[in-house]
Amino acid sequence: MPHYRAPVADVVFLLEDVFAMSRLNNLSGFGEMTSDVVAAVVHEAARLTEHEFLPLNRVGDLQGCKRHADGRVSTPEGFGTAFAAFAEGGWIGLAADPEHGGQGLPYTLSAVMNEFSSSANMALAMYAGLTISAVAAISTHASEELKRIFLPPMIAGRWTGTMNLTEPQCGTDLGLIRTRAVRLDDGSFRITGTKIFISAGEHDMAENIVHLVLARIEGAPEGTKGISLFIVPKFELRPDGALGSPNGVTCGSIEHKMGIHGNATCVMNYDGARGFLVGEENRGLAAMFVMMNEARLGVGAQGLAQSEVAYQNAAAYAKERLQGRAPTGPKAEGRAADPILVHPDVRRTLLWIRAFNEAARALMLWTSLKSDVAHRSEDDAERREAEDLLGLMTPVVKGVLTDIGFDNTVKAQQLFGGHGYIAEWGMEQFVRDARIAMIYEGANGVQALDLVGRKLPKDGGRAVTAFFAELHGFVREHASDDAMTPFVAPLEHGLDHLQSATTWLARNGFKNPDDAAAASTDYMHLMGLVALGYMWARIAKAAMIKRRAGDGVAAVMDAKLVAGRFFMERIMPETALRLARVVAGSDAVMAMPDDMF
Repeated sequence: MPHYRAPVADVVFLLEDVFAMSRLNNLSGFGEMTSDVVAAVVHEAARLTEHEFLPLNRVGDLQGCKRHADGRVSTPEGFGTAFAAFAEGGWIGLAADPEHGGQGLPYTLSAVMNEFSSSANMALAMYAGLTISAVAAISTHASEELKRIFLPPMIAGRWTGTMNLTEPQCGTDLGLIRTRAVRLDDGSFRITGTKIFISAGEHDMAENIVHLVLARIEGAPEGTKGISLFIVPKFELRPDGALGSPNGVTCGSIEHKMGIHGNATCVMNYDGARGFLVGEENRGLAAMFVMMNEARLGVGAQGLAQSEVAYQNAAAYAKERLQGRAPTGPKAEGRAADPILVHPDVRRTLLWIRAFNEAARALMLWTSLKSDVAHRSEDDAERREAEDLLGLMTPVVKGVLTDIGFDNTVKAQQLFGGHGYIAEWGMEQFVRDARIAMIYEGANGVQALDLVGRKLPKDGGRAVTAFFAELHGFVREHASDDAMTPFVAPLEHGLDHLQSATTWLARNGFKNPDDAAAASTDYMHLMGLVALGYMWARIAKAAMIKRRAGDGVAAVMDAKLVAGRFFMERIMPETALRLARVVAGSDAVMAMPDDMF
């Protein structure tokens, strides 16, 4: 069975040494986040996911979820117990408002748990992850009365949450939704329609399921301007808060998927189900985007998570599997062959994955800390700056981390040779699970279009300008440090490529939108490479300082510096390739007649 050890030491190093999380002690929830407390939380997250989630990963893949004749869905053996342990540990409400039963701790710690749990068991982790995102949307946009009713049981894990956007005839283009809402005299609504691809839509691990549903109120404008958001519980609620009769929402079927079999991906049918308006009428997308953006960051972490668990198993296999001899002669004298780790191409593959994983984890935590600042700072300028960066990076985190995360699971699978496609080794499940993350919560091509079409020009380019300024400031600060040159020089080259691509888009994208659209995926990956390079430069600086301090971690810090050098020498040069593709324009892309495809 595959193994997994949560990267506790890496996370603690990033939070304490690279990002100095303690400096944010002026923010709500950060005041008591001493090094000991942070380490204790991270260690407990590791213990729970390693012991409760990991043993069920293959079980969930083999058993899947079962829909019964009455519409009920049963989850794989052991899932309910593990989910209960997660809920009882307070993990769903870790960052939620204490007024409703949450702990009010940094969202960043919740992001750490998301990575660990997704590495251990991605399908199971999604039930909690969607609930956490639903809690965020309700907390931000719902009335005080709805918060009072729905948040405490969701935060406690007695009720779970979902998001319902997609319909058979529309996915990304939500202006085409047909689910309708009819107003009732008491102010509630009757919701009727069908939603598809609803993760965790029906299951047996909670008393109630709270669906957040996009629908169109009768008489509302066409398109996205006429969409509203509703809370639709699985069960009606009695005046005393107890659960009442079924609420006209049922699972019509379970989708048969290539991966995450342990998560019930449902077709949900709403037949006059009672719903409650969240926020303003016809402003549903704005409210749902709170949940969608959190979910997109969470899915980005899933890409990293699958890359990490695949790497750990591939590295262990490479140390044990005997095959051939090293090019420079035998290394394992007295044995029939050397471990495949001696082969340069195997080492290149493992270093490629590891160099991505460490930088991606840093990027995830950096953006998570920005989210905490955006939601908790009392300084308007500081909050706006964090919101800008978070908005800019959300499509990058989702798109780049899942694209490369999937590529890395394939690389790790390849190292196993024939064993890589044999199910008992687990690698083919990592590949199947990771592939889905590239598609849901907005396919990655859509993320790239969002970055180029919306995030770059937003507020006159304020966010990307600030991002460039931060990186230029870092480069200038360390330009005279010879030890940092292997990290700063490639970062500066990559930043030059990114700025050139940005200038080209500004000049050409407005005149010919096809140019911008054709360049979008390469631009997203170009920005991702530069962001990951920036993370490695910051990691390297902290590693050098920690090594000089003599904390007994010299070997660990040296390994980080080697992985960072590998990234800068072997991965970062791809920025030139991405720039060349961006400035190639759209002529060849658009030249082929439709009937020739």
